[in-house]
Amino acid sequence: MAETEKTPKRMPSQEKLLMDYMQRLEENKDDRKAVHLHLSDLKPYNRRDSHLQAAINSFENLIKNLNGQLFALNNADMFFFFKATALAQTETVVQKVRFLFSDDPLLEDEGPDENRFSTWYDASRDYKKILHMVQSIVESEEKTKTEKRSRTDTRAALKMRQKKGDPLTPEILFRVENALERADLSNLVRRQFICSVDARMVPVQSFSEMFISINDLRETMVPGINLLSNRWLFQHLTETLDVRMLSLLSKTDTVTVTGDVSFNANVGTLLSQEFQDFDENIAASRRGSMIIELQTVDIFSDLSAYTFAREFVQDKGYRVCIDGLTLHTMPMIDRERLGADMVKMQWHSDMVEGGPDIQEKIRAMVKRTGANKVILCRVDNREAVDFGQSTGINLFQGHFVENLIAEDGRRRELLRLKRRMERAESEESDED
Repeated sequence: MAETEKTPKRMPSQEKLLMDYMQRLEENKDDRKAVHLHLSDLKPYNRRDSHLQAAINSFENLIKNLNGQLFALNNADMFFFFKATALAQTETVVQKVRFLFSDDPLLEDEGPDENRFSTWYDASRDYKKILHMVQSIVESEEKTKTEKRSRTDTRAALKMRQKKGDPLTPEILFRVENALERADLSNLVRRQFICSVDARMVPVQSFSEMFISINDLRETMVPGINLLSNRWLFQHLTETLDVRMLSLLSKTDTVTVTGDVSFNANVGTLLSQEFQDFDENIAASRRGSMIIELQTVDIFSDLSAYTFAREFVQDKGYRVCIDGLTLHTMPMIDRERLGADMVKMQWHSDMVEGGPDIQEKIRAMVKRTGANKVILCRVDNREAVDFGQSTGINLFQGHFVENLIAEDGRRRELLRLKRRMERAESEESDED
């Protein structure tokens, strides 16, 4: 009989471990103390994973020497229970952790006799007070988890309904477009970076694409409607979104626009009065930092209109990127003949599964187009980056690249925090 696959055990949460510890502590609370670090009261920018990890690492020696036990809760608060004999060492560590967050308003606005950062307890005297507080935190966390699960289930059901949902009709499109004229879409604008990636998987940002999330728009305005069900009606909708994006890009107080950016547009949009108004309202120097992405389907539906629009925007200083290349349409696209500045090709696992022939075709296309003029997009794993680099592609975009950017940010932040702590220790030793 085949061996049944074992279900992996779920690790108990820190809240559960803390409650178990409190039960054991009741029989052994003499000569035990505790400190509660109120990190949940810090501003969100001070509660990033890198900051919290640096705080946890500060207690490492005390824990290794069996002087105490740390519980890092989901709300960012920390409880450290320790032997009374380790009080001085614990106070030093807490002071170092406090220094990490010294620029937070919680500490900057603190009165001379206040201590908003930490609360100290004697376990034998304050056991019931600690227990009630821990119980309250655990109950609150359970309530939050339940609500989160409920929201996740609702969202998953909604997405499934949208995927199979009711078709987009002219009546629904009319209603959506009317709503779009009044809606604030700034919270639906998303940004994804286009990066080169070195051998150590460290990304270097080249420019970023700004776009209005269709999924979020659908969820917000027309849940249950499949916006992609009718290609021509959806094309009409994207023209309306083009105009709204132009409006957002011209108002830097609405969305933050830094560095070189790209945005999607239809050929018809570039020939419209709205684009001329946009062009007149932005500084001439900004045009050179903007890349307009045009879809292949839109280009080939009217090549003469594309040629006119492309020449018009390039004369103004904008760059043009042809988006939507796939493994199958790639041989039909000649960047130079179409006069584009760059092209964007969608990653698919078929590129690897196609073997050496496909790889050689892509390598030839990249060589003909220019290595720094081809972007591999929808990159969702390392395989895509490795394949792209093997064919000469230097620029990548997608969720995997966003994860690399986040990892690099965490790495840099940890290094900054480490240097800050080393500086604090150095200053402390100088004072001694």
